[in-house]
Amino acid sequence: MKKRLDAVEQALANADPLKRLHLIQERLDLQSALETNDAKVDLDSLEKEFIAAAAPYSARKGISYSAWRELGVPSPVLAKAGLSRGA
Repeated sequence: MKKRLDAVEQALANADPLKRLHLIQERLDLQSALETNDAKVDLDSLEKEFIAAAAPYSARKGISYSAWRELGVPSPVLAKAGLSRGA
């Protein structure tokens, strides 16, 4: 998460306003997650489970890529799950 937070900070410098909005939200989400990381949640395991389940769940429930993004799921995770903007 710290690595992604660093990447978000770097991307903010050159982002257009809409991208900045998403990056700011992602930064807030990451900071919050880091603060509550004391619970020692296995995020890697949760991410793997999400990646395995997201595409079939999205197809069954009609959940779009945009909805996942608005919820805060990072686009690289959605890509690993086989979800894309055009799908």
